Amino acid sequence: MSLFVGIDVSSKDFKVKMMNDQGDEVAERFHASNDRLGVQSLASYLVNACKTHSEDRLVVGMEATSVYSWHIQMFLAEEPSLAPFNPQIYSFNPKIVSKFKESYLDLPKNDWVDAWVIADRLRFGRLPKNCQVDFRFLPLQRLTRFRCHLVETITREKNYFLTNLFLKFSTLAQGEVFSNTFGATSESLILEFFSPEEIAARPLDELIEFLVDKGKSRFKDPEGTATALKEAARKAHRLRGNLLQPVNLILATSFETIRTLQLQLKKIDKAIEAELEHFPNTLSSIPGIGPVFTAGIIAEIADIRRFPNEAALAKYAGLTWKTHQSGDFTADDTPLSNSGNRYLRSYFVQAANMVRLNEPEYKAFYSRKFTESKTHHHRRALVLTARKLVRMVDALLRTNQIYQPKGNWG
Repeated sequence: MSLFVGIDVSSKDFKVKMMNDQGDEVAERFHASNDRLGVQSLASYLVNACKTHSEDRLVVGMEATSVYSWHIQMFLAEEPSLAPFNPQIYSFNPKIVSKFKESYLDLPKNDWVDAWVIADRLRFGRLPKNCQVDFRFLPLQRLTRFRCHLVETITREKNYFLTNLFLKFSTLAQGEVFSNTFGATSESLILEFFSPEEIAARPLDELIEFLVDKGKSRFKDPEGTATALKEAARKAHRLRGNLLQPVNLILATSFETIRTLQLQLKKIDKAIEAELEHFPNTLSSIPGIGPVFTAGIIAEIADIRRFPNEAALAKYAGLTWKTHQSGDFTADDTPLSNSGNRYLRSYFVQAANMVRLNEPEYKAFYSRKFTESKTHHHRRALVLTARKLVRMVDALLRTNQIYQPKGNWG
């Protein structure tokens, strides 16, 4: 016999509803603050309920919204007084609960009802194995997800920088001179010269000397680059003098922000590599997949045994397509599923892009799908390659074998 506990969590408090196998509420609803004392009182409430009703199995569910339920999950999993009742803790995608709630046509919207719906969804059964929290992988997951946040922040900052660079030096922002606008030479040029007019007025020899010095003699044709730079400065839009000073300050500050974020990214990468050592695996044997993608994939998948097969793993990652069929009609252009773990899907797609550049089998597969696609050639071919990569990752994690080219993973 089991008790099913639905918990609706917010940043300040949480509300609890409990029911038995028949769907009857077997205890008074419970409410407490979302802090250490609150979860301690929750543990006592659950223990008393289990003893009162002689239940030996406790199933607890919450929605995976932000991090508000983290401390509750961790506490309930590790609380000794709950151990005799074999607590199983599930963290639901809110869509699962929302869709289940739609089957009840007359339910109002409030926290207590939401807690009741979660408990009833637990009682209904057929719970996806991947909803059960695996606490071993949480430290790695927090690091890899924070890395995603840093990368996204750097990208936003670079885009913001480029909009301001266009105000100061429009042709340089268009990429007419340097292949990397954020390289050391480009940075020195942007920060040390007040305006494009100043660059256009400089003698060519001085610009050549500047490029050789800042570029550490890495330019193949410094004279050609200096000539292109003078021409770009001549063609650039002119900004009013009273605007140049604040724009220059913004560019200098933005550069410093980007450098700081990139240094933090290196620190996180080292921490990820250290944490990844706790999870021996063979994914790094795949050509093109480094420790970052390996860590991200493992952190989101956790124990591969949570998934019955590679199709379930692909569905969890959102690398599945919705069939659009009615009668004799079947649509040719089917959209990618909007559900799934967006982090895992992103890791698979990015990793697939690297693998197809390093592995002939995947390069040939990508090229074939690129040719077959009627629209969005690169995107569709890359996503299909990511789906193929899912099969290989699933096989390597289950067998713990080293990747072998031209194997039977795809």
